[in-house]
Amino acid sequence: MPHDTQLIFADHVGRFYARQYGFPPMAGRLLGYLFVCDPPQQTIDELGDALLASRSAVTGAVKLLEGYQLARRTRAAGERVDRVSLDPTSRQPQNFDSAVHREHAALFREGLALLADAPPDRRAPLEEMVALAEFLSERLPALRDEWHTHRDELRRSGALPAPNN
Repeated sequence: MPHDTQLIFADHVGRFYARQYGFPPMAGRLLGYLFVCDPPQQTIDELGDALLASRSAVTGAVKLLEGYQLARRTRAAGERVDRVSLDPTSRQPQNFDSAVHREHAALFREGLALLADAPPDRRAPLEEMVALAEFLSERLPALRDEWHTHRDELRRSGALPAPNN
């Protein structure tokens, strides 16, 4: 059974992910719990018991987290149940994809085309969004590379553990 502190942490993560990313609270709670649960692989039933949630709520949260590559299901040979854990790729930068920001810029330019004859103050929000999206699409690849260099230095120094997967 989880410790109260683990559930409090899971609740904090759930609220953060709901507020920042629009996740259903259960998905954020599940993510938080997966970071601290022992063992790190749990069945749907174990997760439901720990989080005081229904099997269907946990299953839906797992599906959502799988879609974001934050959780994964595995099944050992001979087992009849899936085990859910954090997806090791979740520790890789997910928001550094410059293509997403190029797509944003294209969408905002499409909006600007609709406002071609509009006054500058009407066009200003879209122009700023185009500029931001273009800035991010240019800067994020370098930032991702800087993170990888920094992470590797931390691993070499022992400040971060080496990946097990």
